[in-house]
Amino acid sequence: MSALNLSWHSKSLDPQVALRCGAYPTCSHQTNALAFRGSESMGHSLKFPFGNSSAKTRLRNHIRPPLRVVCVDYPRPDLDNTVNFLEAALLSSSFRSSPRPAKPLNVVIAGAGLAGLSTAKYLADAGHKPILLEARDVLGGKVAAWKDDDGDWYETGLHIFFGAYPNVQNLFGELGINDRLQWKEHSMIFAMPNKPGEFSRFDFPEVLPAPLNGILAILKNNEMLTWPEKVKFAIGLLPAIVGGQAYVEAQDGLSVQEWMRKQGVPDRVTTEVFIAMSKALNFINPDELSMQCILIALNRFLQEKHGSKMAFLDGNPPERLCMPIVDHIQLRGGEVKLNSRIKKIELNDDGTVKSFLLNTGDVIEGDVYVFATPVDTLKLLLPDNWKEIPYFKKLEKLVGVPVINVHIWFDRKLKNTYDHLLFSRSPLLSVYADMSLTCKEYYDPNKSMLELVFAPAEEWISRSDSEIIDATMGELAKLFPDEISADQSKAKIVKYHVVKTPRSVYKTVPDCEPCRPLQRSPIEGFYLAGDYTKQKYLASMEGAVLSGKLCAQAIVQDYEFLVARGQGRLTEATIS
Repeated sequence: MSALNLSWHSKSLDPQVALRCGAYPTCSHQTNALAFRGSESMGHSLKFPFGNSSAKTRLRNHIRPPLRVVCVDYPRPDLDNTVNFLEAALLSSSFRSSPRPAKPLNVVIAGAGLAGLSTAKYLADAGHKPILLEARDVLGGKVAAWKDDDGDWYETGLHIFFGAYPNVQNLFGELGINDRLQWKEHSMIFAMPNKPGEFSRFDFPEVLPAPLNGILAILKNNEMLTWPEKVKFAIGLLPAIVGGQAYVEAQDGLSVQEWMRKQGVPDRVTTEVFIAMSKALNFINPDELSMQCILIALNRFLQEKHGSKMAFLDGNPPERLCMPIVDHIQLRGGEVKLNSRIKKIELNDDGTVKSFLLNTGDVIEGDVYVFATPVDTLKLLLPDNWKEIPYFKKLEKLVGVPVINVHIWFDRKLKNTYDHLLFSRSPLLSVYADMSLTCKEYYDPNKSMLELVFAPAEEWISRSDSEIIDATMGELAKLFPDEISADQSKAKIVKYHVVKTPRSVYKTVPDCEPCRPLQRSPIEGFYLAGDYTKQKYLASMEGAVLSGKLCAQAIVQDYEFLVARGQGRLTEATIS
């Protein structure tokens, strides 16, 4: 919702605006900045806080000062009493309530993405000392962002925080930063390729519980699927509903496309809905994506009332999310070191880890070692005599998927957009958002900044930025036919940034589930964290945070063994 100056006529105030905004008189004729209020409740009625008689007199005399529309985000949904949230909260509390260690472990962690930060945070909560090493000069890993010379931020990806992310939601609460999530209306909004410039919505009614709210959202949308297609899709889903988690896990061997055809679901359902959903979940198309991934998402979205509700972070992730975690770690005695790229995992004679050798020549030693990097980085640094161990050999099938994140600043405010995530349904683009609307820090009343996920990106990752921008503009001309043209004869590009990630989240193709490792490795004192490790939320921010908690839990559980192991090594060194 952009900030607007409205005339005094009530008919000028759109009903949807009235639900989300309070209208206040202003003496200025200029466009006013949007006022964000974190997670405060919406203004459901128009209020006129005139504090003096002259203002009241103006109102009585029908003088028409312009109005300033002050918009607020939707309130934080009631997540705290859901089963998954309480389960995540219990795991969090187990670290804080665990007995304080007589000898805290020095745990060296490679990678300061969400998995590494989560591992370090919960180990610090348990009384241990994490030493977090980040190769680059920026925190966040796959949620990293950078500031350009103009002071504008550009990010690795377009990150959405779902209500169905219980460990992430707990993390925000534990850090006291719940107000940094900007919740949007409970809808999913899809562009209509056959009707350029138009959108189709799935609106989840707040008054209904799950799964009724999701079912009604689907039934009410008649623009994307016909009734016969809805019925066939519902019949196809019945085995997943009846079979539960065991059935979902058993579908890992089928792609989305294969599963849909096996269940008698028309191909048009895949085309209309699941191409967009597949690209949003894993940056690949339905003919490659494992159906398990889709079923897990549908299960979360349909079984939890607020599961599919979305929030944007109110600013750049390194400062608004990662730094509070770092502060939390350091306050409890942990360390976080940037520009600390690992060159080699050095081993003892028995094959266990002796130290991490950095590119600088520095050697980092600890009692325990964790790799919380992407799986591709781990495979590059894996010691030769570990590679044939089945636990590590299975990692060969896990490969990061390429993705490109595009940011375009325009010379004007685009009108054909929403304060929400939008599914482009484009062959080249996945999801996008006008960040000048959706994000407090990036807000601009006069110019739009579109952030777009370019996927699948395998054929484009090696192409030039200008080629990618040209292709993106061609797609945007279909989404904004009245405002954008490929030749920039309409809205003009002020600047752009293209961020390429050749290996992002692991590619969730069929039969890769058995290859995902547990956080506790067969190498004594060596553990893994990352969304590719075994946890139930697959390749996502939630999966990364949960993997870090599970890694920390394994280390805490192994505490007595790890301490005894360290004392034994010390004795051996003394004797020798």
